[in-house]
Amino acid sequence: MKFYRRNWYYVGGGLFVVLAIALAILWNDMSVLRKLMWISFMALLVHQFEEYAWPGGFPAIMNIAWQPKDGGKSDRCPLNQQSALFVNVFVAYPFYILPILFPNLIWLGLAPILFGMGQFGVHGILINRKMRSIYNPGLFAVVFLHWPIGIYYIWYIYAQGLVQAWTWPVAIALVALLAFFGVNMPVSRWFNDPNSPYPFSEKEMARFHVREKLEKLSTKKI
Repeated sequence: MKFYRRNWYYVGGGLFVVLAIALAILWNDMSVLRKLMWISFMALLVHQFEEYAWPGGFPAIMNIAWQPKDGGKSDRCPLNQQSALFVNVFVAYPFYILPILFPNLIWLGLAPILFGMGQFGVHGILINRKMRSIYNPGLFAVVFLHWPIGIYYIWYIYAQGLVQAWTWPVAIALVALLAFFGVNMPVSRWFNDPNSPYPFSEKEMARFHVREKLEKLSTKKI
């Protein structure tokens, strides 16, 4: 478990390669909806790899720039390796995999689509405003994967007459529940501990040079 806690995003990168090969082999045997859900899950893996591995730096953005925690240690509070693993794997994986298994449940598939597209608000607006930048780790996957996949998925379900009156409300409700109980609560409450035994490594905190960039911003203000 210790190895996986520290390397889950690299494992996810390897899983992306395996899924890409499997998708190529099984392409002609899949429905359009299942293909889209499969690709959506692969987009999530890219998103996570971008945030944590290359270029990485999301832990530092979260703990230093985005949600500084007074009295806490920036390598483990509010986000730490345990909460990152819980949110990104034990919460996000089922959320994206279930629609692959049940692609005809449109409300179930629309939820992760909306969640992925909605991350533009975090990566494209809020973090960029905080960092005074035009890019931060995760934004590439949002713009070039989540949004194109999402636009095509929404167009397809409407073109095929698959949307019911309750599809959007249920999907939005699922996203809200995931955001609160699957992301906010684990990070801000359940695993938020200034003395957490699961800090990010120095290498993880140094990626994307977040601290240096924030120091430069502070210098400019002076």
